[in-house]
Amino acid sequence: MNNYPKLHNAMWPGLVGKGSPGAEPGIDLDTMLDLTAGAEVNGVKFDGVDLFLCDPHVSIDSSDDDIKALADKIQAKGFVVGSLVAPVWPPTGGGSAMGSAEDRAKFVDQVRKSCRIGAQLRNLGIRPHGLVRIDSSCGIAEWAEDPTGNTTKIAATFREAAKVAADHGEQLAAEGEICWGGMHSWKYMLQLLEELACPETVGFQADMAHTLLYALGYNAPEHRIVPESFNWEPDALAAALREMTSALRPWTLDFHVAQNDATVKGSGSHDKTGRHCLANDPNGKLDIVRDAGYWLRDDAGVVTRRINHICWDGCMFPNDVMHQGDTWSNILATMIQVRETHGWSA
Repeated sequence: MNNYPKLHNAMWPGLVGKGSPGAEPGIDLDTMLDLTAGAEVNGVKFDGVDLFLCDPHVSIDSSDDDIKALADKIQAKGFVVGSLVAPVWPPTGGGSAMGSAEDRAKFVDQVRKSCRIGAQLRNLGIRPHGLVRIDSSCGIAEWAEDPTGNTTKIAATFREAAKVAADHGEQLAAEGEICWGGMHSWKYMLQLLEELACPETVGFQADMAHTLLYALGYNAPEHRIVPESFNWEPDALAAALREMTSALRPWTLDFHVAQNDATVKGSGSHDKTGRHCLANDPNGKLDIVRDAGYWLRDDAGVVTRRINHICWDGCMFPNDVMHQGDTWSNILATMIQVRETHGWSA
C-alpha cells in the first residue's frame, strides 16, 4: 500500500458557517478529533488533521503552554498536524488584503501569529508538513471596482505576508474559492500569483469542490472553460479540468479532496461558495478518485510527489451528518482510494 500522501481531515467544518444567528451551533475541536479518530477502513486510519486557528478551536493568541497542550491533545489521538488556516478576516482580527494600510497591517499580523503557532508545532515534533492558508479577505463586488489596482494591492499584501512566513520557515497557500475577490476565477487566481511572483513562499491551495466551479465560470463567466452547451458530458468536463489544472498545478502547494454537486451554499456568516457534498453523494459531479489525479499527476500522467498530505474538506455539512460515524469512514475510504491510485511509498 502507498503511504504517501498522508491522509488528513479538516477540523474547520466544525466552525465554518456555524455558530452565528440562524446557523447550527459549532462543533468543538475535541468532538471533531474524536469523530476523525473513530474512522477506520481495513485497519487504515487518518494520519492527521488540519487546523483552523480561530476560537473556539484554537486561539490565534495561544500562549506557548496552550500550544503545547494542543500538541499533546492531538498526539494522544495518534495524529500529526498539517496545514493551518490563518484567520485573516475583519471579524477575527484581520483586515482586507486590498484595504487601508491599517487593514493590510492587520492581515499581515494575523499571518505572523499563525506562522508562530505553525513553527512551534513543528518544533514540538507534531507538524512534519503543512503550510498556512490565506485568502484576500475581500468580496468580489468591491474588488471589481478596480480589478487591476486591487489585485496589485492584494499581491503587495501577500508579498509582505510572504516575508513573515519565510522568517518562520513557513509557506503560504492562497485558497481558490469563488467568494474571494481577485481569487474567484482560475485566471484571476493565476494573475494574482504571477504578479505576486513568490513561488517558493506563496502558492495555491486547490479544493476540488471549489475548483469545479472555476471550470464552470460560476462567479466569472468570462473565464468559463466548459462549452456554453455543457450538459455534464464526461469528455468536456475532463478537458476543462485538464486545462485548469495544467495552469494551476505548478503553483499548487496544498490539496483538498472534496465533492461538489455544482451548486453553491452559504451558511451563517459564510458567503456562498462551492457546496461540499459527501464522498458518496449521488448528486456529486466529480469522480473524486479520477479527478484528484489531475492535481496529483503532471500533464504526462506521472505522480508529482509534491503534495505530502491531502486533506478532506467538508464545510457546511449539517451537524447530524457530521456526528455519524459512517460519514467519516466513507470519506476515509475515498481518501485511501485516492492515495492508492495517485500516491507512492516512502
